[in-house]
Parts: sequence; C-alpha cells; structure tokens
Amino acid sequence: MSRDIEIIGDGCAALSFAARASEINGNVTLIRPSNAPAAKDHVWGFWSDPILHQTENIPKSTWKKWAIITDNDRVVLESENKSYNAFKRSDWTKHCENLAKMANVKFINESDWERSADSTVFDTRPPIIPNGCVLQHFHGIEISTTEKKFDPNVAILMDFRVDQSKGLHFIYLLPYSETEALIESTIFSTNVVEKQYYLDNIKSYLESNYQIDEYFTTHQESGVIPLGKLALHDPNIPGLGTNGGATRPASGYTFLFIQRQIEAAIKSANNGDGIRFKNPHKRIDLWMDSILLTVLKHWPEYGPNIFLRMGKALSGEQFVNFLSGDASWWLRLRVIFAMPKWPFIKALTKNILPSRKSSNAVVA
Repeated sequence: MSRDIEIIGDGCAALSFAARASEINGNVTLIRPSNAPAAKDHVWGFWSDPILHQTENIPKSTWKKWAIITDNDRVVLESENKSYNAFKRSDWTKHCENLAKMANVKFINESDWERSADSTVFDTRPPIIPNGCVLQHFHGIEISTTEKKFDPNVAILMDFRVDQSKGLHFIYLLPYSETEALIESTIFSTNVVEKQYYLDNIKSYLESNYQIDEYFTTHQESGVIPLGKLALHDPNIPGLGTNGGATRPASGYTFLFIQRQIEAAIKSANNGDGIRFKNPHKRIDLWMDSILLTVLKHWPEYGPNIFLRMGKALSGEQFVNFLSGDASWWLRLRVIFAMPKWPFIKALTKNILPSRKSSNAVVA
C-alpha cells in the first residue's frame, strides 16, 4: 500500500531519509521550515559502521588512531576495523539531495504546505531545550601552516590542556595533513560563552602544544548541541533525528544514530508495520549517560580523569562499541569499574533524591 510521508525539515535527518525514499512504497515530501537559519557548513565526525556504506564515495578523512590527553597523561587507541571519519556537511547533503531527486522526493516551503489528512508527518526541527540543560557548545577553525606541525595519523578526540573555568573544556583536533587541521574548542556546560573565548583558547593551545604562532584560517564553524532528555519541537508531531532522540546524550554523537533510526523505520515499513522512528538508544545507555551528565554538570573537574580512565580501560574497538551503542553488559561493567567512584555516587544521589520530592523534577 502506497503512503504519503511528509518530513518537516531539510537538515541531516530529513535529507538522510529522503535519500532512501526509493526503498519504501510511498511518496516523500520535505517541507523547508519558515524562518529557519541559513545552513552553515560543518565537519561531521563518526565511527565506521556497516550501516554507513552509503558514505563510501563521499570525500572524507579517516584515522585509525585517536587520543585522549590530560595535563598529566594520555592514551592512544587504535582500531583497524572501526576508524574515525569526518566529512563536510555540504558533501553529505549534496549526496542526499541527488538521491532524493532521483527518487522523486518533493521539496516545498512551509508557507506552501497544506497537510493532507491521509499523510504521515514527522518533524526534524530542533527539540525544546529545558532550562539547565547541559550543552555541548563549540567554535572551531580549520587552519593551514607553513611548517609541518601535525601528525595526520592520530585524531585528537579530547585534549584537556586548556582553561577549565567555564565547564568541562577540551580541544578536538582533526589533522588532515602535516600542515592542515580542524581545531575546535569544545565545552560541556549549561551556558555558551563568547566566540572570542574559544578563539583565545585555540590560539594559546596551538602556541603551547604545537609551537604554532602563525597560521592561516580557511574556515570557521560553531554549534550548540543540547544533551539529555529533550521535549519534541511539536508534541503533536512525532520526531526524527535529534528531535526524535537520535543524539547520544553523553557525547553529542548523532550522525550514526540517525542512520540507524532511518534503517529501522524502513524495515518496519517494508514489513507492513507502518513507518515510525524510534529512539535508537538502549535504556541502560541513556541511564548511564544521564548519570555521567550529572557529574559533568555539577563536578566538571572530574571529567578529564573520567574520559582518560575509560580510554585506558578499553581497547580501540571496545571504545567505539561503547560510544556507538553496541556495548555488551560485560563492556558496560568494564567501563563502570574503571570510573572514579565518588563523583558517580554523588550523581546517583542527586538523581534519586529529587525524584522522591517531586515526580516532575529534572536533573541533567
């Protein structure tokens, strides 16, 4: 039976679904939201996964090694099978738009949209962010240098050798070559900071750790990712993507989980069960993430040691499996036992006690 599916939005989630419209029996329409901000190019990072075979022909950078660094220590992880990758948002959206057009997906503006009584509608607009929500906010620059300064074989996922006064703060550095890299100043906190703060920290970081005092900036990007349990943009319309719970609360990773969400929905539709987009995360992982977010919100000083200890306790493939939602119970326990106990005991107490006072209490 053919169906009409309407998706509000034209970002990653909406276009990723539209790119696979030929796999379902139905007509797909994307509605461009009114007053949406202009799309800006970003670098998207993701771990290799069999479900991402459609990314194979898109230009990207790949690293089989990645590092976590603190003031006193570091760990370098490695995986031959599950590398870390990054590509431009614009390359992915162009790829999806081409496939969507081949599948006869319609693109219309919200002002021209009249909802059909027979259509199924999903919403990819940003979810409602509650007060006090932990935010992953960042500003990054892509640079080129005249001298060879970077090791292109190792991606720096987290380098905590920066000012920690604004929250859990680290540098995310993707070396494209010995002379080119993306450097992002990233903070976990409830408030964003001024752009200059990120830039000043990037500058001092490059001077202190790479002896780089001159560089040419080729691109800048910034973003804010809300973490934790978020309300639907419109409570009357089911969500997809971040608006459907795709973002992993403790890491901000979204791209892989959007693709899994869409894969499951297409299988459901083709099995005759109707199309629906489920939260792609296991409940136990969401619970563990909520406890970690409580620690990072209230006691961010523990953050560098937490991530370093997790990196040291796991192999590269185990690390990827845990962050990608593919952890076994044994792997989850391995992570739990590697953690410093006191901050998590405090976080458990903070999460449990408010619920006794009020069923509406929210702790992030």
